[in-house]
Amino acid sequence: MKVAYFDCPSGASGDMILGALVDAGVSLDSLSTELAKLPLAGYRLVAREVTKGAFRATKVDVEVDARAHHARTLSEILGLLGRSALPARVKADAARIFRRLAEAEARVHGSAVEAVHFHDVGAVDAIVDVTGAVAGLHLLGVEAIHVSALPLGGGMVEGPHGRIPVPGPGTAELLKGFPVYDNGVRVELVTPTGAAILTTLAASSGSMPPMTVDRVGYGAGSMDLPIPNLLRCFVGTTAETGGRETIVQLETTIDDMSPQLYEPLMERLLEAGALDVFLTPIIMKRSRPGVVLTALVEPSKVGDLSTILFEESTTIGVRWTDYQRSRLERELVTLSTAYGPVSFKVSRLGGKIVTVTPEFSEVARIAKEKGLPVREVLDQARTDARRLLERSG
Repeated sequence: MKVAYFDCPSGASGDMILGALVDAGVSLDSLSTELAKLPLAGYRLVAREVTKGAFRATKVDVEVDARAHHARTLSEILGLLGRSALPARVKADAARIFRRLAEAEARVHGSAVEAVHFHDVGAVDAIVDVTGAVAGLHLLGVEAIHVSALPLGGGMVEGPHGRIPVPGPGTAELLKGFPVYDNGVRVELVTPTGAAILTTLAASSGSMPPMTVDRVGYGAGSMDLPIPNLLRCFVGTTAETGGRETIVQLETTIDDMSPQLYEPLMERLLEAGALDVFLTPIIMKRSRPGVVLTALVEPSKVGDLSTILFEESTTIGVRWTDYQRSRLERELVTLSTAYGPVSFKVSRLGGKIVTVTPEFSEVARIAKEKGLPVREVLDQARTDARRLLERSG
């Protein structure tokens, strides 16, 4: 699997990410060609080589015609993406990034997502930064990205609503559940655009996963800092095992909620992106029976799922812990069986099939329709699927 690891000792911004990708091998002409598929005018993408400290790096700028600047709503930005001729994966990932930006802004200002008017991140250069970053990763063939812990910076910065502390409220929302630290530099090191791109796309955060590095790209920022203002992008491959990633175990303990409320709570957590949700019965203080509700989540979703737990349950506190996990490479496929097409989850280790698991709800439906034992349909479907997969190599 081809992966990218972003090492961010002096923070991250949209232009730094673009610079690192171009420095790592993305052709500026190819990137410009992809971005031209957006129905967006009034800008030009330029790149130049610069020096930051002792390091050579690439600085990418989006030069924008002053007449092209104006605020946009989320629906306007999603409309631009929807009307574009970009690959479906690029459009989907860029849309996810802008939705998270809108959700963060809405929480900060206490408004509806649809009412958010992007100022800085709705401008042409931010749209190009976000879409260009996703398109650049696509051009490199990157299937998963991993990101180091991010330095927050400090001090004050001028924003659309006056002077605000660093990190800005929107950036702080986006960084919930993501590892951060203070490196002592008192400026804005992580921009909202940089935070949104990396925290949305990251499969894991923290240390670099085991990988064979093929190339390293250096993307320069605009500031002169006590440390080199650059971001490094390591591009390489991992063994075909699904890779190592960071997940978060989110937990809360409840002893005063109606059992009827757990089902809608679990459904909402799964709909919001939880990887798994389960309940564990326990005995609490004063011998009261209780439940530990556990949700496994991506680091970027800790804030969203914590909010759901507070809204949908009687808990007054939520805790979480980071865990490393290795997972098999897996894919969802539809295969023909003796009972018709069935959806399967297929996992592999080093290219070799390990498990072939049919979608149980489809198996149960077929068994009921044909008046057969569920176990019989399950075994036959699994056998047929393995035969087809082994025959196709």
